Amino acid sequence: MVKLNDIKGLIFDYGGTIDTNSRHWAEVLWEHYVKYNVPVSKEQFREAYVYGERKLAREPLICPGHNFADVLFIKVKIQITYLTEAGFLQKNEVEEKNYISLIASGCYQYVLNVLKRTRPVLDKLSHSYKMVLVSNFYGNIQTILKDFSLDTFFSSVIESSVVGVRKPDPAIYQMGVDALNLPASQVLVIGDSFSKDVVPAKKVGCKVVWLKGEGWGNEEIDESLPDLKITDLPDLLSYV
Repeated sequence: MVKLNDIKGLIFDYGGTIDTNSRHWAEVLWEHYVKYNVPVSKEQFREAYVYGERKLAREPLICPGHNFADVLFIKVKIQITYLTEAGFLQKNEVEEKNYISLIASGCYQYVLNVLKRTRPVLDKLSHSYKMVLVSNFYGNIQTILKDFSLDTFFSSVIESSVVGVRKPDPAIYQMGVDALNLPASQVLVIGDSFSKDVVPAKKVGCKVVWLKGEGWGNEEIDESLPDLKITDLPDLLSYV
């Protein structure tokens, strides 16, 4: 078995890693669109998802006090509004079927179920390693960590909207290394995105575990770049 030696500190990604255990959020959302029989194609949903993410990146619609239930409602409302205005959904059907609340609450419950697997991993590792979170988020990650009882595991949180640097810029991972006050060679990064976690973390000299799962899109992948590949976060405990 491969062992990751000389590791003194850990940097975790949040979205797609801790909250969905390797599934891209677009796939989680699409699963719930299907579950609640929203009559749109995956390509139409993809358009709405991309539109929504870009809108949230431009406009401060999510506030520091919003928890993840709030975030999901805002995200899904933007998507459904886009689909309605584009003519893919009928407004009266959206209101009658209550799609926004159903999808948002279903996705929130999905995260609660995933955290039953991922939170114990963070808890165990936090007793042996100093840990930092590095995340592209909306300015409310501290509220979300507290909401999910994850806030005590991390000595520092580096959030893109707060520090003004976003993945895949390696500088945000350098901030995480600096927060640990360790050489990058002694830091292990755990993330689900090849382009946003694996590549920039390796550029600053960290070791990297790629939590490889259900992605979304056509990333160029170099399977030799990560130091380790896993598909389930609890598997990490066998290597550190």
